[in-house]
Amino acid sequence: MTYEIEIGRGKRGVRAYSLDDVAIAPNRRTRDPQDVSVTWQIDAYQFATPIIGAPMDSVMSPQTAIALGRLGGLGVLNLEGLWTRYEDPAPVLAEIAALEGDTTSGKHFNPAVTRRLQELYSAPIQPELITSRLAEIREAGVTVAGSLTPQRTQEHYRTVLAAGVDIFVIRGTTVSAEHVSKSQEPLNLKQFIYELDVPVIVGGAAGYTPALHLMRTGAAGVLVGFGGGATGTTRRALGIHAPLATAISDVAAARRDYLDESGGRYVHVIADGGLGTSGDVVKAIAMGADAVMLGSALARAEESPGQGWHWGMEAHHDTDPRGDRVRVGTVGPLEQVLFGPSHHTNGTSNLIGALRRSMATTGYSDLKEFQRVDVVISPYQAG
Repeated sequence: MTYEIEIGRGKRGVRAYSLDDVAIAPNRRTRDPQDVSVTWQIDAYQFATPIIGAPMDSVMSPQTAIALGRLGGLGVLNLEGLWTRYEDPAPVLAEIAALEGDTTSGKHFNPAVTRRLQELYSAPIQPELITSRLAEIREAGVTVAGSLTPQRTQEHYRTVLAAGVDIFVIRGTTVSAEHVSKSQEPLNLKQFIYELDVPVIVGGAAGYTPALHLMRTGAAGVLVGFGGGATGTTRRALGIHAPLATAISDVAAARRDYLDESGGRYVHVIADGGLGTSGDVVKAIAMGADAVMLGSALARAEESPGQGWHWGMEAHHDTDPRGDRVRVGTVGPLEQVLFGPSHHTNGTSNLIGALRRSMATTGYSDLKEFQRVDVVISPYQAG
């Protein structure tokens, strides 16, 4: 059931809610946080936490992907990023961090920064670096995951599979099961996923129907949202926006209906974008997500390659950049960001501890149960 609102005489729209608009309502039962399970499994791969590191160069390097894997999460390497364009990306990362122009608020931008990002990312992708970076992660004994955009998947996926990737991620601003093009042969997701021997996570999707179509391609997981929440300017540049609370709920409904349609095939819903604090993580799972893909929340770790700065792939698009480099700062080592102890009161560290406490406070013992928690509409009031 949907309730449309009249915007004017010629247009109606559905009211949608962001994570800031909702809150969790405690129930009659509480638990000890130590009795709560936050484990998550997709296909044959089990993780101690539902945390996925976003494939963004300011968040995931081979080393941070390994570190996150050892801490019970899944790190996804951007296979179109600096690690596959430069043999040694350290000087490039240092230059990006040193570029003048503070975009801490997300409201200020510096065209010179954008222009330099475009120049640095114009270096060609080297297939041999895809192979060596993924081999480095595999040698560490953690689950190997890499990401390509739909536009680059046909070109590089054979290299990725030959390197031995465990989970393959196709991530774009908006990914559909049916892409129409008069100039090039589009990626046939259903055929592509059918021919692969590894689970595929694909997205973003922001509604019931597109998500259901992606599930029918055989995807193991669907990304909800457009990613790059802290850095993206898609709403300003393209007028496109999907409030995440409603989007997750809609895609979770598609998961439920596809489970019946397919005779029991469960597709994981992964919230992606705009999850900057532990409260956002908690509410995303409460709305129906199985796991969360984090960018800015992990970019604040001392080990993150962005050195306190954060940017996404949209920030260096060669013709239509839709993102900024933003200052997120650092709050501590990655382990402290995930498990504490926290010295911050704003939800930027001890993400898993906060998730456990929220689940315990509302009486739920695992993530699937927690998806049934009561929520209320409670728009956030600053100050």
